[in-house]
Amino acid sequence: MEIRDKLAIVTGVSKGIGLAVAKALLDEGAFVAGWSRSKPDLAHDRFHFFETDVTGFDHVQNSYEATCNHFGKDPVILVNNAGLGYNGKVEEIDMEKWHTMFDVNVHGLFYCTRTAVPAMKKAGEAHIINIASIAGLNGIEEMSGYVASKHAVRGISHSLMKELRNDGIKVTCVYPGSVETDFFNNITGSSGSSNKMRAEDVATTVVETLRTHPNYLIADVEMRPLQPKK
Repeated sequence: MEIRDKLAIVTGVSKGIGLAVAKALLDEGAFVAGWSRSKPDLAHDRFHFFETDVTGFDHVQNSYEATCNHFGKDPVILVNNAGLGYNGKVEEIDMEKWHTMFDVNVHGLFYCTRTAVPAMKKAGEAHIINIASIAGLNGIEEMSGYVASKHAVRGISHSLMKELRNDGIKVTCVYPGSVETDFFNNITGSSGSSNKMRAEDVATTVVETLRTHPNYLIADVEMRPLQPKK
């Protein structure tokens, strides 16, 4: 896809991978709608922030309409990045935290995708990037809720890839390992790898995946630090 002048929605844009992806897309000449609950430290004439809680379907629909009205076009790139995680033993984890992980990581992704797909089908060319986690491929002790939510992202992504490919819509699922973000702030007693990846490198991979030939689909991208315990 030619990225320049295309409209992209990036969720979870306030920091970390989402902010890095927004900046990378702007560098490519895209228009970017940043969706999150907190405004990022980002000023650019092709960027606009829309305060969005992805756990509410009505809120997502309102942000989508506002996005299209502001930019005067429909988005053909959607980066479902909003996500969070909590840890805890299965018999101890707070029930509200368990439900919050699914509300953000799974339901939020579904709401955003469901809202964007009709216009993407009309465009005949679009790309949905779902940011999962290496936890979407493995089990992790005392992180059953987060792992389950990211396995759900993997399942949704693979199903949507088959459902939407004949409409010209690509779906790619990305599985980062430990990234230098604020993710581990919510993870008691763990900081992940001591030598984490950079968010901007994940963003570069997202951009290169978007750039691919119209008939070339990358379904999955797994990425890890080279020396995680350096």
